[in-house]
Amino acid sequence: MKVTVDRSKCTALGVCEAMAPNVFEVSEEGELVLLTETPGDDVIEEVRAAVEGCPTEALRLVAE
Repeated sequence: MKVTVDRSKCTALGVCEAMAPNVFEVSEEGELVLLTETPGDDVIEEVRAAVEGCPTEALRLVAE
């Protein structure tokens, strides 16, 4: 699975970072940083929750 971000929708509110801090981070400049595009099995459920919880629907989890 791969995480994608629609930068035109992302407002970097940090919901994803709170739910999956090993995958998402909001930089000091206020931009979302993907720490990994291919999260491991150990964090995939956190990533799914972050994708579902994204208020702007900017995140997607897609099959590679």
